[in-house]
Amino acid sequence: MGTPATVVLRMLVLKHLSDWSFDECEREVRGSLVYRAFCRIDGERVPDAKTLIRLAHLLDEPVLKDILARLVALGRARRVVRGRRLRVDTTVVETNIHYPTDATLLADGVRVLTRGLRRIGEQVRERSRSVARRVFEIAQRSRTASPRTPAAIRARTQAKMKQLYQGLLRITRTVVRQAERAVTRTRRRSHAAQLSTTVELVRQVLAQTRARVLRGDTHYPGKVVSLFEPHTDIIRKGKLTKPTEFGRLVKIQEAEAQFITDYVVCERRQADRALWGPALDRHIELFGRPPQLAVADGGFASATNERSAHERGVRHVVLPRQSREIRSRIARLALRWRTGSEGRISALKRRHGLRRCRYRGESGMQRWVGLGVIANNLLVLGRAGP
Repeated sequence: MGTPATVVLRMLVLKHLSDWSFDECEREVRGSLVYRAFCRIDGERVPDAKTLIRLAHLLDEPVLKDILARLVALGRARRVVRGRRLRVDTTVVETNIHYPTDATLLADGVRVLTRGLRRIGEQVRERSRSVARRVFEIAQRSRTASPRTPAAIRARTQAKMKQLYQGLLRITRTVVRQAERAVTRTRRRSHAAQLSTTVELVRQVLAQTRARVLRGDTHYPGKVVSLFEPHTDIIRKGKLTKPTEFGRLVKIQEAEAQFITDYVVCERRQADRALWGPALDRHIELFGRPPQLAVADGGFASATNERSAHERGVRHVVLPRQSREIRSRIARLALRWRTGSEGRISALKRRHGLRRCRYRGESGMQRWVGLGVIANNLLVLGRAGP
């Protein structure tokens, strides 16, 4: 018999409750009678890490949303949440990638294509040393290409970097052409499809590198920042410590008692204001009525969003468009309660691993965020008691 679904789900929830790796989860469950009882394993064999990784891919977004809706229903039955208040905020969950530069992306493309070509039996010239040497020299010379460097030194550095990039582009184009010829010849369809996808990504990296380095166009549309996580978005939320983040924007909405009622892994380039209406609709769907108070930060503030909330029956809508001096007492109290969402997001990142997603792909991001939210709500229900 296979591993029961309830065992897999409980082990994954336990993993995200403590932010363990798969190996740590297997080891901890195997050595604890309490964890064995929670996971419905008792004296049976504990699924190993590889089995857990394979079965975790069966959890998709609709399944996790159904589990979250069930937890919301349990919270209502135990009077932990009543749906009278709603606060919405967004955060960035980083993907598991290195900091992207044009040189390292080209080096990744050469390495991945070379590995794929050898996998299907093609003879490929070894270029890793020449690529690594150029990437290292570009990184070294970029230190003397800043605006604080004297203009004459900066001009010489930029000219040399352009030559190094042209050599790197030439090597990458050679490997791409060889990969395209190999795709048409090979009979291994699965490898050919994977190689063809990588070729398209590397071609896009080539185009954006030519645009930025050779033509000075830094606003190239649809930039690729990772060959391994191509769904990664470039997000700037105005943080001083980290002005640019690479990942996905995630919407978190809460009711009372720090209970998360819904989450959304947003589409690329989606503004906060576009998330307000769907958040209200989801709250009404879960609780059967609109909240009495709905509050969010300035990213959601607009006259259109205020009007749409009132049209849905929300009594108090607090979106900070006004200066502090003219805000009402209710607005000040509501905004004070809204700041709790910052603490909840911080707890999600510290305790449940939402700082960086360690699952692969867009579906992996959905699983990572969904299981972290479910783990948070289970803690809230456990603290509330029976």
